[in-house]
Amino acid sequence: METIFFTRKIQLKIDSTDPEYCEKVFKTLYGWRQICFKASNLIFTHHYLQQQLKEIIYLSDETKVKLANANRDQDGILSTSRMNTSYQILAKNFKGSIPMHIMSSLNCSLVSTFNKNLVSYITGEKTLPNFKKDIPIPFKGTDIKSLCQDSTCTIFYFKLFDIPFKTYLGRDFSDKRALLERLVKKEIKLCTSSLVIEKGKIFLMAVFEKENKPLPLDENIIAEASLSLDYPIMLTVGKTRYTIGNKDEFLYKRLSIQAAIQRKKNAVSFMNKKTKKRFKENTIAGLQDAEKRYVNQKQHLYSKRLIELCIKNQAATLLLVSDQKVQENSFILRNWGAAGLKDKIQRKAAGAGITVIVE
Repeated sequence: METIFFTRKIQLKIDSTDPEYCEKVFKTLYGWRQICFKASNLIFTHHYLQQQLKEIIYLSDETKVKLANANRDQDGILSTSRMNTSYQILAKNFKGSIPMHIMSSLNCSLVSTFNKNLVSYITGEKTLPNFKKDIPIPFKGTDIKSLCQDSTCTIFYFKLFDIPFKTYLGRDFSDKRALLERLVKKEIKLCTSSLVIEKGKIFLMAVFEKENKPLPLDENIIAEASLSLDYPIMLTVGKTRYTIGNKDEFLYKRLSIQAAIQRKKNAVSFMNKKTKKRFKENTIAGLQDAEKRYVNQKQHLYSKRLIELCIKNQAATLLLVSDQKVQENSFILRNWGAAGLKDKIQRKAAGAGITVIVE
């Protein structure tokens, strides 16, 4: 049985009515995030430097360069394992300023990413990532303590590094509440997750692990999906055709947001420099973020509906067809968000055990 991992974004609030304490917690979290930013660049720098030692041709021929623990390999040049080398650097620089479980989680995650993409880094197909200051704060699933829920089963409480948090689910139409209830009952496992701070709000990027039970799919049934000029997705399974979404429903709001952005940009010409900067950072940027969120939400909705229909019809293979008329219509391609939609379809299909073929 295959194990799959999936992530849910859950808003958190500090479980305290003391404004001074809340301010102190935010200051602490911002400090931890800054340390994670510095540590991430240190991790990649050291591991890339270790890898490039073999390429330093001006070292003497007698120099033995083998990235291994000298205690286990006589040709090794390291005093510990490669994974632990960067952790020692982190402990030397940041121990006492941040919980070391955060550093350990960060180190494991980034070293794994480095090793996975090592060949691409060496051949030049990829560059080393440049980490930003809004990097998530990782932690182990076991770092969440005293998880419980209130009598109404709408709020969940827990402590993370002795900081009390509570969830804010709002009108939860997803499966977040159900997953947290299962986590309280220990029916599901929480893996290495992270805290994200966005515009003064705290979010938990919770990574859950579950066994992916094989679905009753038929290898002989092939579903065919394509973009359409009138519908975001048209699905054909056998002699049955389904339409997912429609042009008016999707484009109406997106085009209205785009028109609002254009009106605001036109108004900028008549503002002074200070007002213009503030207007761009707040009003225009806010509308652009709203458009991205709207498109992302619709793409998730449509891709989920597509996979549900494939499962309902027991289709084990999904063929994504690019319609020639759509390819020639730049307006539809730009506003449908074809690339993002395809990525979400492929991820959801992989979770359901459906093979995706892109034509």
